Amino acid sequence: MPLKKPKVFAFANQKGGVGKTTTTINLAAAFAENGYKVLILDLDPQGNASTGLGSLAEDREFTTYDVLVGQKIEPKHVVETKAKNIFIVPSTTDLSSADIELATSNNRSQLLANVLQNSELSKFDYVFMDCPPSLNVLTVNAFIAADSLIIPLQSEFFALEGLSQLILSVREVRASGNPNLRIEGVVLTMYDARNKLSLQVEEDARENLGELVFKTIIPRNVRISEAPSFAKSVLSYDTKSKGAIAYRALAKEILARS
Repeated sequence: MPLKKPKVFAFANQKGGVGKTTTTINLAAAFAENGYKVLILDLDPQGNASTGLGSLAEDREFTTYDVLVGQKIEPKHVVETKAKNIFIVPSTTDLSSADIELATSNNRSQLLANVLQNSELSKFDYVFMDCPPSLNVLTVNAFIAADSLIIPLQSEFFALEGLSQLILSVREVRASGNPNLRIEGVVLTMYDARNKLSLQVEEDARENLGELVFKTIIPRNVRISEAPSFAKSVLSYDTKSKGAIAYRALAKEILARS
């Protein structure tokens, strides 16, 4: 009997500051509350997902850079976080040089897909990949390795402009390396219902993208912003906050779809 393979989600948007890492961490926490084991691969050289889950830079003996070089995720690479059911392969700025090294490799876009293929991951139900805020080689690797893509979209002016480039990249990846890649959905983040701009962005997004936009909206919430400085998800930092409630609802929506 073949080993169970986890479902792989990539979290991406080439714009920074859209709530990508925040969504990765908090969705992982919501999935974990439902009893699922989640492995986060931090593919961002800034390492914010690692820091946000309590992995200190000086403690990161092995990172996603080592995984890419060794072509395999080994138990030594995986850090158990303080959050139950959440594990992480952390990153450091070493990953910046990996982007340059990958650019000269023959099978550069397939490396991460090979890593997941070569790794024994049956103890995990899901793999979440937190991509860098750019459409670089690492992000393309994530797209080729992923089953589904979740796109956080900040409720602000120009939000939809960068999205067309991202969707074009998804089409290219489908044509060249991963025909099964699907866009799981677009999640509106940092939403302020009192702000006309947020309402306008939501209206435009739903009009242009239809069912791709999740029903659940992530509000602008101070608890969501504070949680990472305590190395916690918003669900454990303030379990009854609007942010925690929203991420639980988003997890429920995604689990119902998949």
